[in-house]
Amino acid sequence: MNDLFHFDVVVIGAGHAGCEAALAAASMGAATCLVTMDMNKIAQMSCNPAVGGIAKGQIVREVDALGGGMGIVTDATAIQFRMLNRSKGPAMWSPRAQCDRARFIETWRRLLEHTPNLYIWQDEATEILTSGGRVCGVRTLWGAELKAGTVVVTAGTFLRGLMHVGRQKVPGGRCAEPAAAYLTASLESLGLASARMKTGTPVRIDKRTVNLDEMTEQPGETDFHRFSFISEGRCLPQLPCWTCETNAEVHEVLRGGLADSPLYNGQIQSIGPRYCPSIETKLVTFPDRDSHPLFLEPEGTDTNELYLNGFSSSLPMDVQIEALRRIPCFRNARVYRPGYAIEYDFFPPTQLRHTLETKAVKGLFLAGQVNGTTGYEEAAGQGIVAGINAALTCGDGGEFTLQRDEAYIGVLIDDLVTKGVDEPYRMFTSRAEYRILLRQDNADMRLTPYAECYGLASDRRKKLFHHKKEEVARLIDFCKTYPVKAARLNGFLESVGTTPLSGGTRIFDLINRPQLSLNNLATQIADLHSCMEAIAVQRDETVEAAEIEMKYHGYIARERALAEKMQRLETIRIAGHFDYEAITQLSTEARQKLSTIRPETLAQASRIPGVSPSDISVLLILMGR
Repeated sequence: MNDLFHFDVVVIGAGHAGCEAALAAASMGAATCLVTMDMNKIAQMSCNPAVGGIAKGQIVREVDALGGGMGIVTDATAIQFRMLNRSKGPAMWSPRAQCDRARFIETWRRLLEHTPNLYIWQDEATEILTSGGRVCGVRTLWGAELKAGTVVVTAGTFLRGLMHVGRQKVPGGRCAEPAAAYLTASLESLGLASARMKTGTPVRIDKRTVNLDEMTEQPGETDFHRFSFISEGRCLPQLPCWTCETNAEVHEVLRGGLADSPLYNGQIQSIGPRYCPSIETKLVTFPDRDSHPLFLEPEGTDTNELYLNGFSSSLPMDVQIEALRRIPCFRNARVYRPGYAIEYDFFPPTQLRHTLETKAVKGLFLAGQVNGTTGYEEAAGQGIVAGINAALTCGDGGEFTLQRDEAYIGVLIDDLVTKGVDEPYRMFTSRAEYRILLRQDNADMRLTPYAECYGLASDRRKKLFHHKKEEVARLIDFCKTYPVKAARLNGFLESVGTTPLSGGTRIFDLINRPQLSLNNLATQIADLHSCMEAIAVQRDETVEAAEIEMKYHGYIARERALAEKMQRLETIRIAGHFDYEAITQLSTEARQKLSTIRPETLAQASRIPGVSPSDISVLLILMGR
């Protein structure tokens, strides 16, 4: 029987980080055990049943390019898709999909249960087992000892989770689900410091009781865009969302309940998310606002349950419902459950290396909300990196990390381990200094070579990737060499509102005009049309990728040169070189921060708050540079 409990990798928690970590480790050949308290809640979407959004969509595309599952599952269960920020440049385009919550769980579970080397154990992890300063397994509530060379903790909001509705407090990691009561103490005993954070979720409404005809309908998009580079599109019925607004009467009711709000009566002391505030926080932060937008979103194709985005709250349930009914379209609304806040333990991520392995214990990795982040996408990005490194650690060794100019995932992890968090971390395009390089359209070009290297790319993924890469290069080369005469195109150019040509040019030089695209030029240039038609699969995606590369080639080249210049500091490794407390030339704050975080490279040290350029100069001098 003991043979059943010997693994290479044990992953604790089957949320979005845990699913990606387990899938990656098992796909790399590591015998992997995924521990979850409820197999029916694998990859549960605890809050909004949506994937993607500003910068988050880029992360999902990156996870997919690395061979992860979130993009594939999202496309299979999407009930509304939109590409956000289309009015801006392609560096800002961000895919987002509303998903069928129940089918999302079913699809992820089916994917995991049919993954070789991956086994699921339903139980609660209570203790991390170590020997000689490194992990050797996990003990569970039922007394099972799961032996493993590496452990990945992805416990989400379950570590000593406590839910709040008004003055009512109920232990739990999610509505109607128990908290994990013991694991925090085990991690603390290994030398990891913990703290508390807070998040929340809104009321769920019965669709049959909503006057939808009094709301503004928001349809989705039906073009070729999707999340996974290998999926064939969306298969479920596409549903609309609806929008409305709060009003002064609603705000009056909500303000009347603030005395019983756990956010303002001292009941909750922990840190909450700045970028996804509760409705009561909005009222306090923006007292002059008469209204706030709300988005009513379906939870699936076969349910009447609706999610009210923008109305997250932990006010007493009678206050929530009364305020809700002061909005005309919700005057008859009935709810399935109120909104609530949840407090949980997390571990400040400066205790981690860029591989997401803890500095305190060899072979122990942390990923997801336990690192102080919020969002399914941020969790998934950490999960796949932790899973890859866990498999590498118990295999032939080596490390997998992503740089800031390679992926939003690289920005996310570097921000976490270098700067730490003082509130739940959420990714934005503004956090990435190389966002022209880190577009959603080219995530496969950036990261699929890693998936091939680590055995995470299926045969289909490899075939589609190389086909697209070759076709993009062929199309760009055609545009660089194909001549266009002014007389041939000037009438068309004037008709679309752009300046006529004074002489001959190439398509490559013409395509950077905002009025022009490869598709509309192909209506005028037969050879271009034939070149595009020769693309056998994923034609629209390939044409778009080539067009973006050509339109923005100057900006891309400039940003790449800047990234390469900064990369020189990334190659200067300083881990283990210095006793920072003994370097009196450094500022006191720099000595303290450098001693605590122990950066791997000089570039990482330069990004630590409180470490000045003069401090970096001191380190360069001491290294003889």
